[in-house]
Amino acid sequence: MMRIRGIVRASAHLRQAHFSSSAAVPRTKLFINGQFVDSETSEWIDVHNPATNEVIGIVPQATQSEMEAAVNACQRTFPAWSETSILNRQQIFLRYQQLIKDNLKEVARLITLEQGKTLADAEGDVFRGLQVVEHACSVTSLMLGETLSSLTKDMDTFTFRLPLGVCAGIAPFNFPAMIPLWMFPMAMVCGNTYLMKPSERVPGATMFLVQLLQDAGVPDGTINIIHGQHAAVNFICDHPAIRAISFVGSNQAGEYIYDRGSRNGKRVQSNMGAKNHGVVMPDANKENTLNQLVGAAFGAAGQRCMALSTAVLVGEAKQWLPELVEKAKKLQVNAGDQPGADLGPLISPAAKDRVCSLVESGVREGATLLLDGRDVNVKGFENGNFVGPTILANVQPHMTCYKEEIFGPVLVILEADTLDDALKIVNSNPYGNGTAIFTTNGATARKYTHLVDVGQVGVNVPIPVPLPMFSFTGSRASFRGDTNFYGKQGVHFYTQLKTVTSQWKEEDSTLTSPAVVMPTMGR
Repeated sequence: MMRIRGIVRASAHLRQAHFSSSAAVPRTKLFINGQFVDSETSEWIDVHNPATNEVIGIVPQATQSEMEAAVNACQRTFPAWSETSILNRQQIFLRYQQLIKDNLKEVARLITLEQGKTLADAEGDVFRGLQVVEHACSVTSLMLGETLSSLTKDMDTFTFRLPLGVCAGIAPFNFPAMIPLWMFPMAMVCGNTYLMKPSERVPGATMFLVQLLQDAGVPDGTINIIHGQHAAVNFICDHPAIRAISFVGSNQAGEYIYDRGSRNGKRVQSNMGAKNHGVVMPDANKENTLNQLVGAAFGAAGQRCMALSTAVLVGEAKQWLPELVEKAKKLQVNAGDQPGADLGPLISPAAKDRVCSLVESGVREGATLLLDGRDVNVKGFENGNFVGPTILANVQPHMTCYKEEIFGPVLVILEADTLDDALKIVNSNPYGNGTAIFTTNGATARKYTHLVDVGQVGVNVPIPVPLPMFSFTGSRASFRGDTNFYGKQGVHFYTQLKTVTSQWKEEDSTLTSPAVVMPTMGR
């Protein structure tokens, strides 16, 4: 087992490395130029345990001078880091992926404490991010250029990829490990330096992951962390040294960051909201399909942009609703660190209120409430932000509960007579993050995958998040930008092409006799 510098392998001590405990509650530090530093700000944000709503820490709104110091560190270290051999950068990330494996459960505990998801789900959060790190270790192949010889006599053209410079990432609360690991490892292995802003609600996992990266041998100053809200986002969008921004989060924030960052000449990739449909054909394997629907709709308490939050039941599949409800009723709602928990709390009281309000709007607009989880009581955690599995049937496309992303453990049910009717429903929705079809008919599956206007499609796979050798390809209102996250697209986002055309004439390689006569100039 590899030892990590400066950290004892126990959660309480892990937090001390990244938090100042001299105050009444732990204060999250900044990470600037290789050091965890206390912020001098007077503005702090509470971090809550969603299962209890207890304040477990506070996060600084970084000052302007602190954010400038972080970017300056990125700028100062970029020349040396970008000129570090690609093999040396690869070696650092090979060590890094091993350190993440060794400490996966500790990172997961931090996630459950701050975000609320179950420990099993938190471990999956870390693992999916780890897969991207492992793929980043293939950088020697991912960064290959192209060559074409003898375009004309003695002339060759070749391309190679270069890092952009300082890049930045703005992460959401729902995947405290996976999404930051979509961002800085791919950028840095390509030779960029990085400014990371984790969600102010869940800073711990990112702080720990960056400590592990430092322990893997990354030079001081190549990655820096700031904290905050609007001022920090505007700083990233506006600072002239930042060349590219990666964002995952809500549509409102994503559109704002894309517009403001793009106006300032930056590359922006912005993954945003979703309304993912699962189309259930009557020939599908019923038992497997119902299990898949329940897991994909209610896992992570529905707080994921790839949650299968909408089911479209086609033809006789409408008769499966009672069995769907019975399976959902069996899920256990509890604090994420409690044995047997299937789904934990929502991130905040405001999130719970919003989910409950959208459910109520569905009832008010004519939907049928088949399962109501709004008043779930979790013994010992009565102050938590819990909502149990909730199912709304007879939902129509004009209803608010369908038009808006609920981001909670709520499954809305629409009905269709044919596959073509189902396709019309899905393609009329503005979002294009993910969709799935459940069927045993290959022709049906092929028709759906070809005609549905959604970036990521699963066939009997409810959450079709691609493995990192591919790219996350959400589309339409779910994505802004031209180049997607991780995979080859991720390398393209974080690099720029240089093309060289050279001519070396064959006759110039021919030896000639020494000239012994007086040279004449100008003739």
